[in-house]
Amino acid sequence: MPGLVPPVADEREGLLAYLDQQRQVLKLAAYGLTDEQARLTPTAGSLSVGGLIKHCAAMETQWIDTMLQRPGQPLDYEASFRLGLDETLAGVIERYDTVAVATAAAVALVTDLGDPVPVPQGVPWFPKDVAAWSVRWVLLHVIEETARHAGHADMVRESIDGATAFPLMAAAEGWPETPWLKPWRPQQPPVSTL
Repeated sequence: MPGLVPPVADEREGLLAYLDQQRQVLKLAAYGLTDEQARLTPTAGSLSVGGLIKHCAAMETQWIDTMLQRPGQPLDYEASFRLGLDETLAGVIERYDTVAVATAAAVALVTDLGDPVPVPQGVPWFPKDVAAWSVRWVLLHVIEETARHAGHADMVRESIDGATAFPLMAAAEGWPETPWLKPWRPQQPPVSTL
């Protein structure tokens, strides 16, 4: 994954490319973590890297269901933020990759990004004075929410082992070490002197 989105030919390609970049950055926060580390909640809140990836997969699925006006599965909001003991980091990443493919296929079905997406009724945080969003709005919102949670994951990851995005990206991509950027390496346990 390069550090920047490649050039895009049009709006649709750009929206999907930026969404994919944010997904990749979110998953990057999990690079090199064990399942146990992915469950850790080392900050003042209750967020974990694995839980954030799981939540973003569920959130994106819900928004694409809304966009396509198809019934979706109810979301257990709190559980969507937790990597359960019966779940693995690899499993939630695989699920997120499947969601990404489904999103791209759903967007390919849409002929006009300006098509209306009716605002679901009865959701307290949705506007009561707006009848519909557009497909474009939904995609921008999914990018926004994914980016917000990618930032959360960066903070959680840094609290786990000090790793930050660019050293993680350098390690994941096999970038050479430079005077200003050293690829992340797992911390070695202290050597016993006994």
